[in-house]
Amino acid sequence: MHDNFYQMYLDEMGEITPCTGEEQLTLISELRDGNQEAKKRLIEGNLRAALEYAKEYDGKGVLLSDLVQEANMALLMAVEEYAKAGGENGFDSYVAEKIKKALELAVEEEASADQTGEELAARVNVLQQIAQTLAAELGREATVEELADKMKMSVDEIRGIMKMAMDAVSLNAENADLEALAEMSEMEITDSEDYDYEV
Repeated sequence: MHDNFYQMYLDEMGEITPCTGEEQLTLISELRDGNQEAKKRLIEGNLRAALEYAKEYDGKGVLLSDLVQEANMALLMAVEEYAKAGGENGFDSYVAEKIKKALELAVEEEASADQTGEELAARVNVLQQIAQTLAAELGREATVEELADKMKMSVDEIRGIMKMAMDAVSLNAENADLEALAEMSEMEITDSEDYDYEV
């Protein structure tokens, strides 16, 4: 599907002629004089380059459509910042650096989010298994304090895992990657104050 998106986006830009180096210098000068049409042309004339940079990061965990959006936003900011910074040389390098930094950050943030989700799922799984074991041993549902003692964690940490699990399930109920978290709906844990944590 991402190939279709790439081709579709290319087709949309078919009418837009990329900026030449000489044209860019003229547009930058006009932009600094307050010409907003020059800004529009400078951005449009570099959209194809932004797309090519985005394509380089395809397959690294972020949708190509999201990468293109990040690249285009970085292009917009780069044009504005460069116009204010002064100087006439190095526009292409400046834009490339800004776009690549934005794309690298998007990939890093996605990887971090994936890792966090995996770690949460693993903790939830362990918590569920221990809760079931304790329930069998005690003949009743385990308290949060008992779970914390068994897992060598604080009560707040246990409650934190349970809260994150509930938040993840409610926000991502249709996400197949969170099937393990959905199983938490079968577990009830009580604390010493007889407050039911239905997760």
